[in-house]
Amino acid sequence: MNFFDSLSSIKLGDVSLSSVFSALIVYVLCYIAIKILCKAFEKILDSSRHIDASLKSFFRSAIKAVLWTIAVIIIAGTLGIPVTSLVAVLSVAGVALSLALQGLLSNLFSGITLLTTHPFKVGDYVEISGQSGTVKSIGLFYTGLATVDNRMIYAPNGSVTSGQIVNFSAEDLRRVIISVTASYDSATEDVRAACLDAIGMIDKALSDPPPFAAISSYGSSSIEYTVRTWCKTEDYWDVYFALNENLRTCFEKHGVEMCYDHLNVHLVNDK
Repeated sequence: MNFFDSLSSIKLGDVSLSSVFSALIVYVLCYIAIKILCKAFEKILDSSRHIDASLKSFFRSAIKAVLWTIAVIIIAGTLGIPVTSLVAVLSVAGVALSLALQGLLSNLFSGITLLTTHPFKVGDYVEISGQSGTVKSIGLFYTGLATVDNRMIYAPNGSVTSGQIVNFSAEDLRRVIISVTASYDSATEDVRAACLDAIGMIDKALSDPPPFAAISSYGSSSIEYTVRTWCKTEDYWDVYFALNENLRTCFEKHGVEMCYDHLNVHLVNDK
């Protein structure tokens, strides 16, 4: 009787000692194989500059979980445990877990979608589901936005991908559009000159494409003008507020009356 025959004769419950010894050898081999495969996968991830760091971390964990699941099935087969039954148990457990974590998994896959499609990046100013702010973080489950008053909003990625995303930082240039009203008594040429002067006072406003000022509608007591100018995306708010202030100054300079809604009340004395 050789060594392995002796081990086979020793039982630990329904499992022979030789099976345990073989399972340990298989475990060591699986451990070494998983280490090698994970390092190879790590090099592939590190060589890619287009994959987000959060996504790389998820892929590392996912590939390791898959490899160890396969290793457990192989080791179980070595111990004489019916592999078919084990796979069935794992499948049922996986389905039950996915149902229990349905919302979390939805956010996870939405996070992967955001990190691979790049509809926005950290630092972009966006509007998501009616909330506007600067993107501070893009995680696997939540996207963090900082509002203009420095509040942090953490939106579940599921709601981010299912709603409309407006990225104000996607292009290098943005167009500032402001509507302003003037009296019917003010000449159109004077109003246009005042609007263009207001734009010309702003260093960050671009001359190419050229600025624009024209009548957009006629009201009951005033004419509405639309004023447009281009600027760099990062200068948008500076140009927007400067133009609002300059318009009032230039209207006064050109003798243009800036109108507002008003109501005339006539009192009739019956006596």
